[in-house]
Amino acid sequence: MDVDDDPVVEEIPVFLSKTLAENLYLLQYPVKSSNSTFDNGQVVNSCVKPINQQIKVDYALNTASKNYDSFKGEQFAIAADGKDRERQQKPTFRSGTMDKQSFLSSKPIEDVNRYMVCVLQDREIHATPLNGIVSMRQMFSYFDKQDKRTKAEQKAEQDADVEEEEAKQVTVKFARTENDKVRKAREKSFNYISKMESEEPWCETFWHAKNSTAAELERQKLYCGNASRAGGESVLNVDYAEYLDLLISKEKTDRNIDSMLPSRVVCMHELKQMTLVDQIKIILKDAKVLTFQQIMDLLPDRNLAADKILRTLPMAGVLIRGNWVVQSESIYPEGSVSSINGVPAEQMCKARDYILYRFTQCDKLERHQLALITQLPTEEIREILLSIAKLNSDRSWSMLLPPNEEFTGNEQEISDRQNAFWTARADKFNEMEKSNKRVRKRSARSESKYDTKMSNG
Repeated sequence: MDVDDDPVVEEIPVFLSKTLAENLYLLQYPVKSSNSTFDNGQVVNSCVKPINQQIKVDYALNTASKNYDSFKGEQFAIAADGKDRERQQKPTFRSGTMDKQSFLSSKPIEDVNRYMVCVLQDREIHATPLNGIVSMRQMFSYFDKQDKRTKAEQKAEQDADVEEEEAKQVTVKFARTENDKVRKAREKSFNYISKMESEEPWCETFWHAKNSTAAELERQKLYCGNASRAGGESVLNVDYAEYLDLLISKEKTDRNIDSMLPSRVVCMHELKQMTLVDQIKIILKDAKVLTFQQIMDLLPDRNLAADKILRTLPMAGVLIRGNWVVQSESIYPEGSVSSINGVPAEQMCKARDYILYRFTQCDKLERHQLALITQLPTEEIREILLSIAKLNSDRSWSMLLPPNEEFTGNEQEISDRQNAFWTARADKFNEMEKSNKRVRKRSARSESKYDTKMSNG
């Protein structure tokens, strides 16, 4: 639709306030009825867990209401705290009856960077980014206390009946050493997160009523100050097309690169925020092997000069017979291990660089020979080959793309520098091959002597 057919009716200025950006949370009550409200509720206690971003709020119940069942309220209090409430260090219901209801928060979403609280005043919109969104749901901890106390009483009775405890067989288990991948997976598990949440102590907080002076002072921080409005540095001066592009969701990926990258694709919005080196690393890592023209087509900024890209490419990738692949350190960063047998990153990078070097010399490689020379498990060798090569019908491996002689001819200077890079490392790789041959010869001689001895015996 033409822009002229949809004229602007009114312009409303939008201001960004960051005063409460690091402390502003949105509390949702998804299970309350539509006609109930907590705006006028009396909060008797509130506390938080800052690290895990948990909130607990206790609302007072009107025990004097004609709809309140006093007998049931007392029964709930006895069930939670027991009949001997004096022994409780901190009883659930101090008054001896159920006089409050507690709400505990949970996080429905982790990433809240795209959510704001906006206030409209005097034909101006003031927006403040949110630091978190939590859902408040009623908790019934008094039932849990009753169950725990019942089990404890039953256990005490059983222990009293047993005069002498019989010997029990104890099984000793040793914990396995875990790598970074296993540790990160464990830290994302439900049991680990629940344990961390339970270990963090609650911090008591002050709750200010919405009509209090303190609450009003905090609400004033939602508005952008006059000094911020007067400055022109933060004004968003873009045309409508660029503005719509900025509004596109971060999860929205570009269709042009989606068909070219077979593995995980970083969205175009996120790619634009990176440096040129990191952009090239991500693209090479996902696409495995690319020509220079393909790299230029995949970069989000199509106006970059070819010379600038050529100067940056050696910092992110290496040239293999006219095609570019990502550096080994980007796939196996320092401190990481392989995903199959846990081989350290240093050995994986050394083996991958050797395989890349061999591809500069020949068209096809065999996996078992590479495993003998690099002394890596065949599974790790296959993992490396899959990042740059394809399996042929004769069980050999060749590069994903054929040699690009056109690039090496047109860009002679960068090709010479890359060749010099591999030549400088050739002696190290040749020594690796010679060392492996010597080890195999000694092993063969030892086996031969052993066979001779056995036959003489």
